[in-house]
Amino acid sequence: QVQLVESGGGLVQAGGSLRLSCAASGRTFSSYTMGWFRQAPGKERAFVAAIRSSGDSTYYANSVRGRFTVSRDNAKITAYLQMNNLKPEDTAVYYCAANQRGWGPRALGSELYDYWGQGTQVTVSS
Repeated sequence: QVQLVESGGGLVQAGGSLRLSCAASGRTFSSYTMGWFRQAPGKERAFVAAIRSSGDSTYYANSVRGRFTVSRDNAKITAYLQMNNLKPEDTAVYYCAANQRGWGPRALGSELYDYWGQGTQVTVSS
């Protein structure tokens, strides 16, 4: 079992930055692929970014590539999502998720993930 708690959301103006954190419980954090997803009002949950358990490989959604950076600190059992040059269309509830079922293109699919945080609201004003 892994428990995930996101933090760092808030209200920011367009062009600003936020860093989301995802604090995990448990000693096996370093074996989990970590993903970030978001859900805007009236829309389905969408993939944002993912990072391999070792931290040496990442995936990004086209809409955030070059602006967002996913990272992890296995010693601190925490994953991060640095978000720069935020746009109003980035407004959503952001969720972190964890899975032990592997890496590869499947990591873009929410169905692969077994554990989810409660979400943190990010609002970008124009």
